[in-house]
Amino acid sequence: MKKYRLMVPGPTPTPPQVTAAAVLPVEDERTAAYAQVFTRVTENLKRALFTRNDLLLFTSSMTGAFEGAMQNLFSPGDGVLVVNNGAFAARWVDMATRFGLRVTEVHHDWGSPLDLDRIAAAARTPGLVAAIAVHCETSTGMVNDIEGFAGATGPLVTVVDSASGVGACALRTDDWGVDVVVGGCQKALMTPPGLSFASVSPRAWELHARAALPRYYFDWDEARDALHADVPRTPWTPAISLISQLDIALQQMHEEGMEAVFDRHILLGRVARAGVRGLGLSLFSPDEDRHASVTAAELPAGIDGGALVDHILDRYGIQLTGAQGRLAGRVLRIGHCGYIDVFDVLTALAAVEMGLADLGHSVEPGSATSAALRAVAAANSRTADARTLISAPRATATEAS
Repeated sequence: MKKYRLMVPGPTPTPPQVTAAAVLPVEDERTAAYAQVFTRVTENLKRALFTRNDLLLFTSSMTGAFEGAMQNLFSPGDGVLVVNNGAFAARWVDMATRFGLRVTEVHHDWGSPLDLDRIAAAARTPGLVAAIAVHCETSTGMVNDIEGFAGATGPLVTVVDSASGVGACALRTDDWGVDVVVGGCQKALMTPPGLSFASVSPRAWELHARAALPRYYFDWDEARDALHADVPRTPWTPAISLISQLDIALQQMHEEGMEAVFDRHILLGRVARAGVRGLGLSLFSPDEDRHASVTAAELPAGIDGGALVDHILDRYGIQLTGAQGRLAGRVLRIGHCGYIDVFDVLTALAAVEMGLADLGHSVEPGSATSAALRAVAAANSRTADARTLISAPRATATEAS
């Protein structure tokens, strides 16, 4: 028997109560009773984003919310700045181009931190109305300096893709001056795929009022009107069961406390990076606490990332993932966001160690796990109660309604 363990940066495992909420009786989303659930979800999402801005919820993959941001903020020919240091930032360049926008791209090597001076210089390009960046660039494990990005782009409306960042890495939307945050539920928010969201600032609403691109399903006016109706809801029939699941997940996160959630992810990142270094592999992104959602490792010569991922899944039941585009076959990624604890990361590292050995790479037995355990011991010595860092979010008896 092999126990399947999901260790990718999304979708991620769901806590037992979140899984159980899927089988609750379906409710009519237009009732006052369900409006309480819907309102609690939107308010708890705002708490996770550290924002007082409007929070619009959609039934779609995150790409739907990304496309909706394009439709609701811009007119054909508008100028947008896109900061590109990975595969998902490159998608924003492609999407903006397809919508007929004039793209000023600030290109970085994949896995490189943002060059804020270059970004600030590019932000002065005439005709720009907005600047776009990815929070956690999942393709490389790089978590970008969003506070610095927002400061560098000055008067432009800022749009941040926080798909795998929200709920794992600090994102203080209002304090940092981020106008629009788009994301979804299937990564650090511990819920199955199918829900996305956008937080929208007053400044973004002003830009929206001038936007002329066509829209219907993702029309922010429709979503805001329904959000502020006597019975708050979505304008179109939502994924009711998914909203109920997200409700439980968010309650668990806030019971843990957002700062404790961030601390737990910081430790998971430290443990994963220590294990990668213990194997003698190079990290693809900087060895810093900000990189707390996914760890990317460069593979040794002669080891194909796709073959390694397939072998580890087939032999040991651990689902890891390779890289995309130009990094395909060269980089292995270990996800550790959401309902994940130290022991999950240790198991994944052990599987990587054994998988490399199986494919002919010389590995000292225990090199990954012993280095990772030393990182845990170091964390134990720095905190009065290490359990607040080491444990996954507890499966509480939170009610589902």
